Amino acid sequence: QVHLVESGGGLVQPGGSLRLSCAASESIFSFEVMGWYRQPPGKQRELVASFRRWGSSNYADSVKDRFTISRDYAKNEIYLQMNSLRAEDTAVYYCNAFKDTTNFWGEGTLVTVSS
Repeated sequence: QVHLVESGGGLVQPGGSLRLSCAASESIFSFEVMGWYRQPPGKQRELVASFRRWGSSNYADSVKDRFTISRDYAKNEIYLQMNSLRAEDTAVYYCNAFKDTTNFWGEGTLVTVSS
């Protein structure tokens, strides 16, 4: 069973920063794709950032130049550094991994951007 556990969410003021972490139960190399999704209140889940096993990172237009996805293969973790946060970034953020035709999801961590 694959487990993904997010952490690092919380309340932050507009313009502030947060770093989200996702700990995977197995090697990151085992996943074809990994990334971060988010679901704002009352909206559909949307892709924020992702990368393929041997590929580069991709970002939603709404977060380009503000968010950075990264990975630590030794720790089996991926991260999402979020800078210049805006109210519209408020959402539950989910870690995602894909392999063998199956998507795996974490439980999510809530990020609230408010003054």
